[in-house]
Amino acid sequence: MTTFSLRSIRIRPGEEFRHELPVELEPFELAGQRYEPRPDTPDARLAITRTASGTLFQLRFHVAFAGPCFRCLEEATVAIDVDASEYEASDAGGDEQLRTPYLAEGVLDLSAWARDAIALELPEQILCRADCAGLCDRCGANLNEGPCGCPAPEPDPRWGKLADLRERLGEG
Repeated sequence: MTTFSLRSIRIRPGEEFRHELPVELEPFELAGQRYEPRPDTPDARLAITRTASGTLFQLRFHVAFAGPCFRCLEEATVAIDVDASEYEASDAGGDEQLRTPYLAEGVLDLSAWARDAIALELPEQILCRADCAGLCDRCGANLNEGPCGCPAPEPDPRWGKLADLRERLGEG
C-alpha cells in the first residue's frame, strides 16, 4: 500500500507541491476473472495545491491491465490513463462532500485512491479487440479463427408470429 504523509510538506495558500512516486496497485477481479496491472507499481505524479479554503489533490498515471477477453478468453489488455482530483476543505463543517475519503490523520492513501480512479475508467468489457466474435455457444470454438462448422440454430418457435408478420408485410 502506498501512502503519502502531508506532514512532510509545507505549502501556503496559492502554492503547489509536485512529487513523482511509484504507486502500488493490486489486481482487479471482474466477472470472476483476474486482471493484472502492468506495471504493478506505475510512476504517478502527485500535485497538492493549497487553496484559501482547503487542499486540492491531483493524481496522474498510466497503467495497463491484462487478463482474459470477456468474449473469447484469449489474452486482452486495456490501457488506462488516470487523471483524478480530490478536495479536502479546511473547515468542512460535517459536509462529507467537502472531504476526501483517502485522507486520514494527515496521510493520503494513494493506493486506494488509484484503485477507485481505475475502476471508474475501466470499460464495461475488456476485449482482445473491438470486433471479437467470441466462442461458439455449442462447441466452444474460437470464432475469431473462423466459422466452427456447427449447423445454424433452429429458429425459436416463440418468434414465429413475428416471422409471419414480416413475411406478410414484405408481400403487401
